[in-house]
Amino acid sequence: MSDVNLLEAKIRTEFGKGAARRTRRAGNVPAVLYGHQSDPQHLSLNALSFAAILRQHGTNAVLNLDIDGKKQLALTKSVVVHPIHRYIEHADLLIVRRGEAVTADVPINLTGEAAAGTLVTQEVTTVSVSADALNIPESIDVSIFNAEAGTQITAGAIELPKGVSLAGDPEALLVNIVEARATAEPEAEGEAAEGETAE
Repeated sequence: MSDVNLLEAKIRTEFGKGAARRTRRAGNVPAVLYGHQSDPQHLSLNALSFAAILRQHGTNAVLNLDIDGKKQLALTKSVVVHPIHRYIEHADLLIVRRGEAVTADVPINLTGEAAAGTLVTQEVTTVSVSADALNIPESIDVSIFNAEAGTQITAGAIELPKGVSLAGDPEALLVNIVEARATAEPEAEGEAAEGETAE
């Protein structure tokens, strides 16, 4: 694990919006590293390298930071992405230690197709779990294969990987499968009828 997700970080000495803009202009991401009762550290990470790690390992990526020659394990806690230009504006990183359990929100991936004539509503897109910092799943598969109308899947009902436990409310509704109502069809027929009269 020593060289996986290795990312050089430099300590930032300038703060504020102007300083953050300058950091981004230089091809870096402003970040704050905190946790374990230590003072927050303001860092700058290479934007391309950081984005590549997030693409490969998801938003809960564990980073091997090299902060001016000092190694530190950190979990990506939050990433702020510009809504239009899609570059990373800022990141919050949490200090972690090997073997330490952390809580993270993991994306839910629905697999399979529900029964015909049903409508699938995914109430939430992530589930909160507790796991070893180095073994947080990138996503959790939830099967809806042939699920009938009336099926409700709660957080407590999903199968979690070994060593991962639910951190959120087990009663939280993740997926709701209802009967599909054909609302669009009469409208489409009406449009066709109008088209015929126009001819």
